[in-house]
Amino acid sequence: MTLATSPQGDRDPDEIDLLQYWHVLWNNRWLVAIVGAAVVAIAVVLTLLATPIFRSTSLLQIERESLQVLNVEGVMPTERGYYGDDFYQTQYELLSSSSLALRVVQDLNLTQDAYFKPMVQDVGEGQKPAQRLQEQRRVLADIVLGDVSIEPVRNSRLVRINVDSPDPKVAARVADAWSEAFIASNLERRFDASSYARKYLEERLAQLKAKLEDSEKALVEFAAQEQIVSVGDDKPSLSAQNLSELNASLAKAQDERIRAEAEWAQASRGDGFGLPQVVANTLIQRLREERSKLQGEYQEKLRTYKPDYPDMQRLSGQIAEIDRQISGEVGNIRSSVKARYDSAVAQEELLDARIGGLKGDVLDLQSRSIQYNILKREAETNRQLYDGLLQRYKEIGVAGGVGANNIFVVDRAVVAEAPYKPSLLRNLALAILVGGMLGVLAAFARHYLDRTIHSPKALEELTRRPVLGVIPRLATGVSPAQASTDLRSPFAEAYRSVRTALQFATAHGLPRSLLVTSPSASEGKSTTALELARNIAQLGKRVVLVDADLRNPSVHKLTGLSNATGLSNVLAGAAAAEAAVQVSKEGGLSVITSGPLPPNPPELLAGEGLQALLSALSECFDAIVLDGPPVLGLADAPLLAHRAEATLLVASAEQTRTDTLQGALQRLVAARAHVLGSVLTGFDLNKGNSYGYGGYTYYNYGGDGRA
Repeated sequence: MTLATSPQGDRDPDEIDLLQYWHVLWNNRWLVAIVGAAVVAIAVVLTLLATPIFRSTSLLQIERESLQVLNVEGVMPTERGYYGDDFYQTQYELLSSSSLALRVVQDLNLTQDAYFKPMVQDVGEGQKPAQRLQEQRRVLADIVLGDVSIEPVRNSRLVRINVDSPDPKVAARVADAWSEAFIASNLERRFDASSYARKYLEERLAQLKAKLEDSEKALVEFAAQEQIVSVGDDKPSLSAQNLSELNASLAKAQDERIRAEAEWAQASRGDGFGLPQVVANTLIQRLREERSKLQGEYQEKLRTYKPDYPDMQRLSGQIAEIDRQISGEVGNIRSSVKARYDSAVAQEELLDARIGGLKGDVLDLQSRSIQYNILKREAETNRQLYDGLLQRYKEIGVAGGVGANNIFVVDRAVVAEAPYKPSLLRNLALAILVGGMLGVLAAFARHYLDRTIHSPKALEELTRRPVLGVIPRLATGVSPAQASTDLRSPFAEAYRSVRTALQFATAHGLPRSLLVTSPSASEGKSTTALELARNIAQLGKRVVLVDADLRNPSVHKLTGLSNATGLSNVLAGAAAAEAAVQVSKEGGLSVITSGPLPPNPPELLAGEGLQALLSALSECFDAIVLDGPPVLGLADAPLLAHRAEATLLVASAEQTRTDTLQGALQRLVAARAHVLGSVLTGFDLNKGNSYGYGGYTYYNYGGDGRA
């Protein structure tokens, strides 16, 4: 029986574990605090050293439509209706334009201002006075524009013009001048647009007037020459009207002829009794009923009398007379259907002939009207253009002298009494926020860049196998041998917990041969192998600990036994297995040390000697614990894992990297090793709660004598 995989392995990888995030922040709380404190300190220093800046604000109201005395639509360059935010966005861009800044510099004569003059006194040296003045104004315009910020008031038609400056009076002056310059430039653009439109319309009116006279004269001359009489706009000619009426009559006549032809085709076939007129004729129906009665009477008497009997001949004569009358009536109906058909055909032919005559007249008129229509449309177009421009010209003449403005100053700028920035409280709050964010970012960066294993949970998720035990970290100066002597210490309790887990690892209990290995060196595999062997021996089991690390053996150092004869001698055939087995000083535990280091450990481990040794030891011992070499970089561990019944992978907290652990596990799986699980060594129990494994404090249960 094998241990089941932890339920943690079935967790959705996209699931957000908030508790894990909290553990990351808690474990890096000092880093978060240091980064946050550094940011706050920098912010405070910069705030105290910064120059105080004062802000003055001018409030403007911008309307889409100007207040006009005359309601002349389309004359002035204003927008009507709400067509989106493009109008106000345009105004905001104009407020922050370089041309407006240059106008403010000129209006306030900032080149001679005591505050701004030192900024440009060296600009344009060596140039002509006019060029130097222009260059100084351009430089000052860029400086002033950098101090101005445009702030639209949300959901309103108001906009704030903010001016920041170390001098509060300068800020107020520039803010007011900025508003006045914007209003003046807006009015100038409107006046310039009106003047340009008036001049342009005068020139176009003169051109269109001459063109209209020429087009109307050409139209009248062509109509007189071709004798074309107009019956009104959008009305056809007389010939066209007659042709249209005859076409309608022809269509009606064709419809009547088709119906009459269908009736005649039906009447000309068969005996005619199926015609609607025959079925609806009361005389024929009455005669047919009378004939049916006589026919019935004749058939009844035929049973008694012969056909030449006088009554029979009388009945026969009556039936014949009725048949003659019926045939006559049916014939009359057929004659009427034929007459109606002939009449419809004649009417259709007559209308068709008349239409043929009118077609020639209409086509002749149309060919002569082509040029007439062209001249007529040209004259109408010229007249419309002329009337429209004349109307606009008169509107501009009336409205051009009326001032129109859609921008108003709501609040003028005032001199600020307190600095706007820097604000110590605002900067401190922002620094705390930014510092906290940077600290959290640094904590997560440190966590995700750190590839070592920190917790049993992480080890279990990486290996997809259960963690059979967590070995606590020993205090400084305490060796594993010293810790294991105290049977109630967390160190000893942890290895007994691993031993208990191994007792349920297979169907027959403890594995008969168990390889203890690790991804790399110095991760506690030899200590784990020795402690597991000791704990299994304490159960009364016969246990042998084999030092299978033929490159860097350590079991003989931990047990204080001789390493003269060991595993290398047995595998090389230089000694028997019984000669290599030693009994530890503690008693109850047998040990086979590594022996002299061979030049070719993989060749020894790959031979049949290892399998023979394991078979011989299994007959004498209940459990064989193999202290193997590290997995990565060596071929020894996979060879041992393939031979052993089970393998235990040891990882060291804060030391073993995730990539090395995964690589070692892949090599063991490739060697068809039966990896039961893993053991985490060197785990700091004080961090157990941080990693969600606070339950490992049970190692101290009863340590103070309380249940």
